[in-house]
Amino acid sequence: MRGTLPGLATPFPLGPGLPGLYQDDDLVQRLCAALDEVLAPVVTTLDCLPAYLDPATAPADLVDWLAGWVGVALDDVPPARRRRLVATAAVVHRRRGTLRGVREALTAWFGVAAEVTESGGAAWSAEPGAALPGSAEPFLLVRIRVADLATVDVRRVDALVAAVKPAHVPHRVEVVQ
Repeated sequence: MRGTLPGLATPFPLGPGLPGLYQDDDLVQRLCAALDEVLAPVVTTLDCLPAYLDPATAPADLVDWLAGWVGVALDDVPPARRRRLVATAAVVHRRRGTLRGVREALTAWFGVAAEVTESGGAAWSAEPGAALPGSAEPFLLVRIRVADLATVDVRRVDALVAAVKPAHVPHRVEVVQ
């Protein structure tokens, strides 16, 4: 519950729902009115619960709380990007460790389209012993093209790539103009 608002009315007052015997009792009606005042914020919060759980409409302090739910660490991220990161976290986590997942994480966090090159490959052959695609040595190369090199923190990009790539694959990050 986010707090009380003075004069907040409940859409479901308790007094009118009582049996007729208590409808005319002033003490009972005042007690019900006091309970209505206590319950009004609870009812309002429950009515608005989908808005609280949606990163696009949640209050700013709840976006950080939602980030904890989906495993996103928001340190010094601008508010608009915070909402986008929380909203896309489930998709990024689902594709974690894949080439597409690395691209989507970089786009979500930094708003850049990165070129990601990997050593692996998958293929089949009708001939036994055919050459496999890719390289025997695993590697991942992430190249980001930007107009101004000062706009991208290479350490943060490197840390993100390390977090979303397969753990056994070495990587290199290049930021070029």
